[in-house]
Amino acid sequence: MAKKNVNEMSFLDHLEDLRWHLIRSTFAILICGTVAFIFSDFIFNTIIFGPKKMDFPTYKWLCSMSQYIGIETTFCLDEFPFRIQNRTMAGQFSAHIWTSIFAGLVIAFPYIIFQFWQFLSPGLHASERKHSRGFIFISSFLFFLGVLFGYYIVTPLSINFLGTYSVSSEISNEIDISSYISLVRSSALASGIIFELPIIIYFLTKIGLVTPQILKKYRKFALVIVLIVSAIITPPDIASQIIVAIPILILYQVSIYISRIVVRNQARNAKKNEKKHV
Repeated sequence: MAKKNVNEMSFLDHLEDLRWHLIRSTFAILICGTVAFIFSDFIFNTIIFGPKKMDFPTYKWLCSMSQYIGIETTFCLDEFPFRIQNRTMAGQFSAHIWTSIFAGLVIAFPYIIFQFWQFLSPGLHASERKHSRGFIFISSFLFFLGVLFGYYIVTPLSINFLGTYSVSSEISNEIDISSYISLVRSSALASGIIFELPIIIYFLTKIGLVTPQILKKYRKFALVIVLIVSAIITPPDIASQIIVAIPILILYQVSIYISRIVVRNQARNAKKNEKKHV
């Protein structure tokens, strides 16, 4: 059956269309998650537990920098003073399942964005679709860039700070596997979502909820929010918060520029339409 024109679709038709896009996205996540489940050795030993090893690239770089500056740091340890353990019967199996699902979500992200775009694009004008051809590539690029930032920057900083923190030599750190994986997962996914800020601002500007003037006006409040977000996803030390805050502030400034372009294009199209009706 041919697909109805978007102008002929009722509210229930739109819901049915959305349902199928969600079903396809879910299947993509399950398929990619199954692949991740099969390659569990690589997923866990290389990726998940990579930031726990002191030969991790971030620690090597930070250790070299600290030695160059001439300061003592925990980035040059032989190993972290904590062990990862499992306290429940189904702990490792649950960790395997949920890690595979989240890995499937990350791997399938471009397809999920494609399905999202397939749902939205029929409601756009031809000129708008033309200027948005790079949406899938740009949004996927920003997401993966954010995930990499979270994995190579936020996660190592968090593990280094929290894993070496001690209030007494009488206490040994034995971290539960769910707690450790949750830190790695939340750091990577939170950063990936944060890096989608320009895309979010683009759509909010398209529907008129945001303008460049509003973004500039509330820049100071945005700075406070960015610092709060940085404090949430990083350990409570100033250096880590600054490292995370800098790219978010850059993304915010880029979002202002994108919003300005969208408003300019909308004004230009409005003028063209006026001339046609004159």
